Amino acid sequence: MNRTEKQAFVDDFRQKVQEAPVLYLTDFSGLDVKSMTLLRQQLRDSGAEYLVVKNRLVKRAIADLDIPDISEALLGPTGVVLGYQGVVEPAKVVSDFAKEHDDKPVFKLGIVDNKVVSVAEIQRLAKLPPREQLLAELAGALEAPMAALVSALEGKIQEMAGLLDALREQKEGQGAESPEPEAESSEAESSEVEAESPEAEAESSDAEVESPEAEAESPEAEAESPEAEAESPDAEAESPDPEK
Repeated sequence: MNRTEKQAFVDDFRQKVQEAPVLYLTDFSGLDVKSMTLLRQQLRDSGAEYLVVKNRLVKRAIADLDIPDISEALLGPTGVVLGYQGVVEPAKVVSDFAKEHDDKPVFKLGIVDNKVVSVAEIQRLAKLPPREQLLAELAGALEAPMAALVSALEGKIQEMAGLLDALREQKEGQGAESPEPEAESSEAESSEVEAESPEAEAESSDAEVESPEAEAESPEAEAESPEAEAESPDAEAESPDPEK
């Protein structure tokens, strides 16, 4: 690789590191060309790529980038995994591939979202479900509460509709029964009026009975009037005495 090719690699690698949110460093010692080709294909299918690099050129490429220092892991044979579509998938592909190829390749270090992750953390990521499965499980977890909420709301709406129907029927029943109390009140009032009329007649009879007494008193008054007349001559007889 001449100087121009080296510079081209540095520029191209720098651009890929900036675009990829995930970077895993591996040691591919012990893998043959056929195995490397198969690994590259599987990583490509998961939205990642695998590059066999020179440590010195990688250090030049990332020297000016705002990423954590990974120079301690740039020793020995280095294969770089660049993930563009997810964090879990590339780690799972390498981990599953190593199980079938005598634990090769081996993780050295990683960078996820501009943070360093250890080998143990990468292995834990590899045990997580794939991105599609996680999204499906998340959608199911969100869908279940929504379905329960919709069912609960439908139940409440039906309950309110039943209460409204019951209230409407109750009001209609009260409206049909209302004329009867009015009729009963009218009959009661008429009965009271009839009951009171004999008392009024009795009072009028009492008044008629009292009227003869008043007539009886009137002769007495007339009888007293002659006495008054009899007294008047006496008064006239007494009047001449003063003249004498």
